[in-house]
Amino acid sequence: MKILMVLTSHDKLGDTGLKTGFWLEELAAPYYAFKAAGAEIVLASPNGGQPPLDPKSNEAAFQTELTRRFEADTEATAQLAATLRLDSVSQADFDTVFYPGGHGPLWDLAEDKASIALIESFVAAGKHVAFVCHAPGVLRHVKAADGKPLVQGKKVTGFTNTEEEGVGLTQVVPFLVEDMLKAQGGIYSKGEDWASYVVSDGLLITGQNPASSAAAATVLLQHLAA
Repeated sequence: MKILMVLTSHDKLGDTGLKTGFWLEELAAPYYAFKAAGAEIVLASPNGGQPPLDPKSNEAAFQTELTRRFEADTEATAQLAATLRLDSVSQADFDTVFYPGGHGPLWDLAEDKASIALIESFVAAGKHVAFVCHAPGVLRHVKAADGKPLVQGKKVTGFTNTEEEGVGLTQVVPFLVEDMLKAQGGIYSKGEDWASYVVSDGLLITGQNPASSAAAATVLLQHLAA
């Protein structure tokens, strides 16, 4: 089993002067779930090399046992420092793809032609695709085989408007994940803010927030084993 994980290369939080990137828990929790299942994991990002970590995700309040494990894991951190360029990977080499979130993907991966084509090719090949927290935002321009939005008529979730309000970035992000999924015709649902909530519909798996990352990975693995 070979799993591709796609991370953002974007590190600027709008015009705030603050940094953003990927959210560490959303990489670490799935990474170790996949490792435990015996999967080979490949990391990629639009620019390749070291992707930017959202510094907030490494603050004490957001650290978990798995984020600390990842940071102490020399093999994992070396792999993270050398992500492949996204435009160099092919879905034919993988069984599935998983996108961790963080705010960064809203700026780069949502508009990245290589990412859009990659997701479309996974779905066309009948392979599952999974996205957590802000990562469902990368589906903004992804189409199904019939040319309609991939999420149209599909049960989906993603970072809620109220969660975005809670972190004070409603006016900073280029778009709100919840609003975008609804506008694209997704059948959007959500759990409580900050609680684990995962939705699966056909080949598409989406998780609401950082707390959903491990559960989303588990659901993906269950589909792969079916």
